[in-house]
This record gives sequence, C-alpha cells and structure tokens, in this order.
Amino acid sequence: MSRNIQVSRLDRQAVEDQEVEIVERKGVGHPDSISDGLAESVSRALSQLYLDRVGKVLHYNTDETQLVAGRAAPAFGGGEVIEPIYVLVVGRATKSYDGQQLPVDSTALAAARDYLEETIPELEYGTDIVVDVRLGEGSGDLQDVFGEETQEVPMANDTSFGVGHAPLTETETIVYEAERALNTTYYADHPELGPDVKLMGKREGDRIDITVAAAMVDAYVEDLDDYDDAVADVREFVTDLAEDHTDREVHVHVNTADDYEEGSIYLTVTGTSAEQGDDGSVGRGNRANGLITPNRPMSMEATSGKNPVNHIGKIYNLLSTSIAESVTEEVDGIRDLQVRLLSQIGRPIDEPHVADAQIVTAEGVDIVDIEEEVTAIIDRELADVSEITRKVIEGDVTTF
Repeated sequence: MSRNIQVSRLDRQAVEDQEVEIVERKGVGHPDSISDGLAESVSRALSQLYLDRVGKVLHYNTDETQLVAGRAAPAFGGGEVIEPIYVLVVGRATKSYDGQQLPVDSTALAAARDYLEETIPELEYGTDIVVDVRLGEGSGDLQDVFGEETQEVPMANDTSFGVGHAPLTETETIVYEAERALNTTYYADHPELGPDVKLMGKREGDRIDITVAAAMVDAYVEDLDDYDDAVADVREFVTDLAEDHTDREVHVHVNTADDYEEGSIYLTVTGTSAEQGDDGSVGRGNRANGLITPNRPMSMEATSGKNPVNHIGKIYNLLSTSIAESVTEEVDGIRDLQVRLLSQIGRPIDEPHVADAQIVTAEGVDIVDIEEEVTAIIDRELADVSEITRKVIEGDVTTF
C-alpha cells in the first residue's frame, strides 16, 4: 500500500522562538471539561457494553453533551447548593442488535455517576447535579458507513481532519503539568482546592506569566485569611513547578479577579464554577492534546464522546498528536512539527486523503536529511491506527 504522505519545511519560526506565545488549559472541574469528561466516560462505557454483549463496537456518539449551570450560596466553613447543575447526555446509540435489547441508557447513567464521584467528590450526584440521558437511534446512512459487518480496517465516517504538534514548548509543558499536578498530588494534601482550575500561560520573549483561576471549596476555608493562605500556596506550588521546566523569568498570578475589600473571592461549595452560572459544552475546551494553543493549528472538532472506531473527529486528532510525538522522539534535528491528517468519507481510516507533516528543523539539518525517516514513522503509525481505538476504549489516552 502506498499512502499519500507529504513531508515539507514549515516556513515560520518554531513556536519556542516566537516573541509571543499563548497557551490555555481548562482543568477537569471546568464546566466544559466536565462535559468532555462525562461524554468520554459514557463513550467508553458504551464501547465496553457493545464488546461484552455482541463482540464489537456498534454505532454511537455522545459528543453533544451539555451542562446547564446551577446556583449556590458559598460561605466560609460550608455553604449550600440552591439549584442543581443539570447535564444532558445527548447523542445517538444502537439500542438493539440481532434481536437483543441493550441497556444503553442505564449504562450511560452509571458511567456518568462513577466519573463525577471520582472527579468532583464534593459534588453530590442526584442532588447537587442531575444527569439526564437522551440517546436516540443513529441514522441509517451513518450506520451503513460505520459498517455492521466486521472489517479489518473501518471506513471513515466523515470527510474531516485532525491536527497534532510536538514537541511541547516550555510554556505548554508548564500549563499542562501544573493543572495535572494541582488536581492530583497537590489536591491530596489540599482539599480546599477544587478541580475547577484554569491556567492561561503567556510568554513574551523570555518572561512567562501564568494566570491561575482556582476554585476554593468553602467547607475547608475558615475565613478570609485562610482563603488568602490557600491562594498563596497555589501560587508558590505553580511557581516551583514552572521553574523546574524553564530558566526563563516566571510570574504566577492566582485568582486575579478577587476583591477582598468587597468580599468578592473565588469561593465555591462544590469546587466548580458550574454551580454558579457557568455552562459547559463538549468541544469548547481543551483540544485532543489537553491544551488550547492559538500559536498552533487546531481542529474545531470535539474529540470527547465520539465513536473511537471510525469517527475521524476523534481518531485523527488523537493519531496526529501521537504521530507528532513519535516523530520528534525518534528523529533528531526537529525543533517544531505539525501533522495534519485529512480523511475522505468511505475511505479506509489507515489511508488518509493526505498525511501532511510540516517541520521546522534545527540549524544544520535539512528536510531531505530526515524526510525518509519521518515518512516511515508516519506510515507505521497509520498502519497501526486501530491501536488508537483500543487505547481510547481502555482509557489509556485522554481526549481533553
């Protein structure tokens, strides 16, 4: 098989060398990320249900999940939720196969409950948040494209594209790693920090500014001084983490909208702004690599909740990122790489309409010196595209 793989020089500076860089990450408790996480947890559960019951993944998508914010009254020492958050898990799913009825809705509800209990422990399922499932049947045309018969390589369900890049810049690394660390190792010793942590990184020349919005949980904050200490602890933690990843000048700002004199602070009951006016939707937050990167090309496709077998909006965004990471790990002399994969509906997903790699090389390295090696890696990764499906179903890769 001869795949259409193009390798060329990227005619711009590496992002690391550009004068201004902007990077964002919405933490797992952000309303958009909650929507992504619920959609993807339901997606994995449905895939597993189909595999267990019929031996293959049937047609479904849950990537239209929506979150409607609730209303809360936070207070030092513990407030209360006044109106619950409402989540609508909406999409399409196969509910019967070969005469067998499949418990799609109950599976979705159980997956949503388990995800919320693990990710946002202060959010009481059924009272602080209500989850509704409305999964209709898929259209016949799309089911035909999906293919009910087992086939070695699925056909693309859409004409669409995915994009990925590598390696991460220092600013990208700091923003990503700081949110992950805050919501894992830091949270283990600081229950006052809610999972709704958003970071915005800005680099101008050799100065990096990290702005953190950190929702504090009122039950673990006694008064304003306690709150101020919690903010200072987050600032110190992120500063130390950032300085481990860069020699550039770093400045960290936390909860910059606070007004202590007016008593306006980022205090919550549940640890997420979804309790107080912030709605959420799948695909409005982090891209497939976990970041929002306006210095890079990005796809507007929502990755979370899409079927992992043949839905290009999911597969090619994850695969292009994986390809970019593999190439930069295995090939020397690459400063910056962006990968674009374009599908054509009905075409095998391991044969994209084009696989395009654009590269900024290090000084003294020419594209012709590495083109053959880069092409071989891309060809290898495309041939193993089904590995992405396996990793998604098993939860080995993240989609936001």
